[in-house]
Amino acid sequence: MAFRIKQTRWLYVSLSILSLYLAFIITPVEASPPVITPVLSSSQPTNGLEQGRNLYQSGRFAEAVIAWQTAAQQYHTQGDRLNEALSLSYLSLAQQELNQWEVAQQSIEQSLKLLQTNKPSADAILWAQAFNTQANLQLHTGKAETAIESWQQAQKFYEQAGDKMGSLGSQINQAQALQTLGFYRRSKQQLEVLTQKLQGMPDNEIKISGLRSLALALEMIGDGNSQQLLEQSLAIANKIAAKPQLSSILISLGQTAVDLQDPNMAFDYFEQAQLLATNPSDQLQARLAQFKLFLDYDKPELATPLAPQLLQQLRELPPSHISLYAAINFVGILTLNRQSNPDQIVPLKDLAQLMAVTVKSAQQIEDAQAEAYALHQWAKLYRRTQQISEAQELAQKSLDIARKLQANDIIAQSAWQVAQLYKQQGDRSKAITTYTEAVNALKALRGDLVAINPDIQFSFRSSVEPVYRELVDLLLENQPSQAELMQARELIEALQIAELDNFFREACLDRTQQIDQVDPTATVIYPIILPDRLTVILSKAGQPLRSYVTHKSQAEIEQTLDNFLVALNPVSDSKDRDRFSQQIYNWLIRPAQAEQAFINTKTLVFVLDGRLRNIPMAALYDGKQYLIEKYAVALSPGLQLMATRSLNQNHLSAIVGGISQARAGFSALPAVESEIKQISKAVSSSVLLNQEFTSQALAERVKSSSASIVHLATHGQFSSRLEDTFLLTWDGQMNVKELSELLKNRGSDPSKAIELLVLSACDTAAGDDRAVLGLAGLAVKSGARSTIATLWPVKDQAAAILMTRFYDQLRQPKITKAEALRQAQISLIRQNDFHDPFFWSGFVLIGNWT
Repeated sequence: MAFRIKQTRWLYVSLSILSLYLAFIITPVEASPPVITPVLSSSQPTNGLEQGRNLYQSGRFAEAVIAWQTAAQQYHTQGDRLNEALSLSYLSLAQQELNQWEVAQQSIEQSLKLLQTNKPSADAILWAQAFNTQANLQLHTGKAETAIESWQQAQKFYEQAGDKMGSLGSQINQAQALQTLGFYRRSKQQLEVLTQKLQGMPDNEIKISGLRSLALALEMIGDGNSQQLLEQSLAIANKIAAKPQLSSILISLGQTAVDLQDPNMAFDYFEQAQLLATNPSDQLQARLAQFKLFLDYDKPELATPLAPQLLQQLRELPPSHISLYAAINFVGILTLNRQSNPDQIVPLKDLAQLMAVTVKSAQQIEDAQAEAYALHQWAKLYRRTQQISEAQELAQKSLDIARKLQANDIIAQSAWQVAQLYKQQGDRSKAITTYTEAVNALKALRGDLVAINPDIQFSFRSSVEPVYRELVDLLLENQPSQAELMQARELIEALQIAELDNFFREACLDRTQQIDQVDPTATVIYPIILPDRLTVILSKAGQPLRSYVTHKSQAEIEQTLDNFLVALNPVSDSKDRDRFSQQIYNWLIRPAQAEQAFINTKTLVFVLDGRLRNIPMAALYDGKQYLIEKYAVALSPGLQLMATRSLNQNHLSAIVGGISQARAGFSALPAVESEIKQISKAVSSSVLLNQEFTSQALAERVKSSSASIVHLATHGQFSSRLEDTFLLTWDGQMNVKELSELLKNRGSDPSKAIELLVLSACDTAAGDDRAVLGLAGLAVKSGARSTIATLWPVKDQAAAILMTRFYDQLRQPKITKAEALRQAQISLIRQNDFHDPFFWSGFVLIGNWT
């Protein structure tokens, strides 16, 4: 029994979060090899197992592979099948770290086959570890459902072996795998149960690791308890003097403080982590985190003294997976930071030399992925010094290695770099081809769960979005062909999806639809803001794509948009408002109108870009009329994300919930009661008001009811930050992931999906130019075919009138949702009290407008 305990203690000490390019996942509680003790009496290859463990812990995975292959062969020669199986299980782990997925699969399959053959004598702990390793592989190769089944098997065997922490670790992994499948509500429920189980355990190192793992998992789903759990694990680590754990916990707390934009607190945590680190790796990670913090907050005077120390430490570390990525990360931090010149902190020649050594070290230990990343960073340095041919050669080498590895994360970065260099040299054709390869790699990453190294962190705005935009810019140069217009339109839609993936930290479903299959009387408008111009693409059923260009700088365009938003305030000068509104109308609508492109068009559908998302299209003014007076208006994140089914007006029924009283620091909404009363008269309704409107009650009502409409009149906020996008219920805030999963809680039957979700008192976060992502994200992820919401807080009396009129219209035969909203908005325009666009134009329809 002592052997099993020793195994498990090491098994759960090392826990980490890895970041994907677009979607974020949590790595499983690691099934890493424990302190090695032979299962049977034969001891000759034990040194090989022990050596492999030490190499694995220090990040020297290629060498660990050799050690465990040798041990497996020696045990095979001795006829010791169980220790051979153990060696193969560990071998699979090391191969996974090197992204050698096929051979890792072969190793674990062989291990399980040996255990099956020797079933009577196989120890339960061996089965548990093998299934844990198999599940780890399945999760990292995109088979989350199968991984859950394997972890359930591992849990069963850990319980047979009396290993409580092994069982808990397997359950944590199952909860994390549920997140990769999008089941955040179920995952959170499981994690809460596991937290309670851990709280009841005695304070020890395993409890510390479990709490930290749970904290990191909860952080990824936007749960505020993550910091509290980290602090609790820190307190226990201090109490029992678990020094090896302290630095990793402190680094996690520091990263949490960075996310909360508290640099002073983050610095304190990183400094403590550095002082308490018991191994060079943790000390280095803490120093690198400090270094990045200084540069991110424009403190080069603090970063500069630290840089030579880091450089020296990186030069002295023996080659390993960990040291290679630390070096790449160090150079990446300097080259990605836009607020300081890296040459003023570390001479570029020293950084180039470090990358040259890193490339050689990567070749030495056969870490091809690290070699590709190092070549990529090295090429960036040459590009800074305008050594274009050298940069091209290195970037091309990085891309060639990435292609051989089929590593889409590296292909995306390296192909982008090569494309930029082609563009810089004026080779438009090769640039477009290579940009397209980079975009295709990014698309492939959407559902790919092969994790990028934790030390290589990518920002969506700096590493993903520009790839799409730079390619669109190239395609729309001069007089684009139909093929180029089509590719640009598809890219803008793909970018919208990528932004939603990034917002939700998981891949959204996409269902491609053609506009003429949805509504032949609609015209889709794609305005695209480029650095030196605004290009508008028009898509109409049965017609070639059209495009129009306005040559103005991005800064000038965005300033006009900002001015218009400010002028929408009722206390502003209406002449300013009309002037800015007419300017935007002239950019987006008038050129197409002049060519009579809108003949037979009833609905204008906007796929908006950048800051245009915050602009109410209905309020665009032609000098005499608002756009809504001529056309119904709808928004779409892209036709790829739109369901085609229309609302059945003959069977309208609704779940109507809301809060009229002041609650949780939010002001009262007295008109909500009359709004709910009027809606209940218009459609058959099940009502949840004030105290009745809890998250649990709403969940139960949605699940049990067949209502096609969910109407929620309560405070809420949309933000570009997942954590700040929420809806207020009587018992607290419900974040957007919880709400979207709740609304999808009708099973997989498409006929039971919510047809229309209405949020009549929510608004977008002030000063957030991407806040509508939260709204668009909810519209897509909730499974609702259409969503109506407000871009800013609207007077509740105006909202009540508009919503009552909307439902009256919606009952009319053959009327679309967009037209019903249009008629409701026109009714407010014609009222003296609410004719100002502020009161009616903030209401937007997203999704299916029919």
